[in-house]
Amino acid sequence: MTLERSRLAWTLLNRASMRPLIMGLCLLAVTSCAERQPVGPTVGANERFTLAPNEVASVRDFDLSLQFVHVTGDSRCPADAVCIQGGDALVHIRVLDGGASSPYELHTGDSSRASVTHKGARIALVELQPYPFSSRTIAPGDYRATLTVSR
Repeated sequence: MTLERSRLAWTLLNRASMRPLIMGLCLLAVTSCAERQPVGPTVGANERFTLAPNEVASVRDFDLSLQFVHVTGDSRCPADAVCIQGGDALVHIRVLDGGASSPYELHTGDSSRASVTHKGARIALVELQPYPFSSRTIAPGDYRATLTVSR
């Protein structure tokens, strides 16, 4: 065998042995990036529960799951300030029911919009923490929504 042919054979051998390794790494990368549903508590009807952003609670009495997605427009009056109006924060939730996903918005500043009804389940926002202070900004991941689900 000439030097040229042995280099060609070595190159082909390396490519052939690298293919399964590369394919294996690609499969591992793809499967590790699969979206996973955040896991949270399992609760019953009329039971208060608190969720962090993107956390999901299973509501066993209604056979549905409830996800606290995030908060937008937090204009609540800071605890260390005097305000003419109380302000509002918009709490985005998602109801996961039999493979379907239904988004809803709950308000902290308007009790008539602090709850929604989804297929007979009344979902109510009880509390949103932390309460704002004028001296600090609330990071999106620091919010905690306390909710109830009832008939």
